[in-house]
Amino acid sequence: MFEKGEYIMYGRNGVCRVEDITYLNIAGIDKKKLYYVLAPLNTKGSRVYFPVEKKNANARRLITEHEAKTLLDEICEIPEVWVSSEKLREECYKQALNSCDYRQWVAVIKTLYLRKQERLSQGKKVSAMDERYLKLAEEALYGELAFVLNRERTEMEPFIAKYIGEA
Repeated sequence: MFEKGEYIMYGRNGVCRVEDITYLNIAGIDKKKLYYVLAPLNTKGSRVYFPVEKKNANARRLITEHEAKTLLDEICEIPEVWVSSEKLREECYKQALNSCDYRQWVAVIKTLYLRKQERLSQGKKVSAMDERYLKLAEEALYGELAFVLNRERTEMEPFIAKYIGEA
């Protein structure tokens, strides 16, 4: 169970602060269930609710600073996600993003970053799907790493690109 005031990762909402753990008085919602009330850091003024009892809610504690630094050191060892079929590739990206697993996010970012570099070097455009999933994976990973490493979110792309480039 998360604690009030704790920062967690919650699916595609990114880093969230647990504002409250309470029963909700909202029409259509079971008033006997406890809910987490989350405030996503990247969306000021919004609130997200999910039942405390829901174990598969793609919510987890933030990684530690040590885990973040270990992840950065291991980027070159994380394999890319190479799937030849466009439809299967998109499904693979979706699963990785929904997993709330930061290593899978790195695999997607690494894959799409390298794919983007390759296409640009050939004078080709980057596909809209690749751009969309790269942005989603970056938002998730960079938001968490920036928070944990006490850096600005804007610093994270060149910071991670350096590690990917060394891979």
